[in-house]
Amino acid sequence: MEKKEAKEISNKVPYFDEKGKKEGTFELDKSIFTGNFNSKLIYQAMLMYQANKRVGLASTKVRNVVSGGGKKPWRQKGTGRARAGSIRSPLWRGGGVVFGPHPRNFKYNLPKTIRRRALLDCLNSKVKDGLFNVIKDLAVDEPKTKKFLKLLDNTKISGAVLVAIDKADKNLYLASRNIYYVTLVKYSNLNAYDVLKHNNFLITVQALNNLCKNLKEI
Repeated sequence: MEKKEAKEISNKVPYFDEKGKKEGTFELDKSIFTGNFNSKLIYQAMLMYQANKRVGLASTKVRNVVSGGGKKPWRQKGTGRARAGSIRSPLWRGGGVVFGPHPRNFKYNLPKTIRRRALLDCLNSKVKDGLFNVIKDLAVDEPKTKKFLKLLDNTKISGAVLVAIDKADKNLYLASRNIYYVTLVKYSNLNAYDVLKHNNFLITVQALNNLCKNLKEI
């Protein structure tokens, strides 16, 4: 039986101008964006990011911190009832809790190289699914939400979108913060969790160039 050759994944993604109009395609660095990814590695990264978001404040009282119970409820023998030494017993209503939850810290970290590899794998999954987009530049002259929405509408990108930029831009931040399905982030703060959480990924050319330099260090 002949083996089928694996279909080569294209490294060309949609490319937009400053106004969001599609100009053609942008060719990604083939040595970085191969379209291949390790789902097990992504899973490990997702567990870490989700665990780090947990607050861990659930708490219960054991018998030695429940109020009351300093006195023996009744004498040991002769009442016809079971022996009892304290109303704080876990057997009693309002008593202490056995093996209940207590405040704890769920946070842990994976090595930096693993986190970067997981980010790259998530980006490659977007390339494979055709959800990776590049824009020449991203800027608004006023912090107006409608201007940012118009730019997004021109790209015809639908669903939740993660937008990566090169440097902090106050106008962009103010214009995008009221759009619930848009998250604006600097390229250096990208992580696997945010990339995977959003349907689409949009990045400026300059941010992509800087990101590639970081990813080449893996």
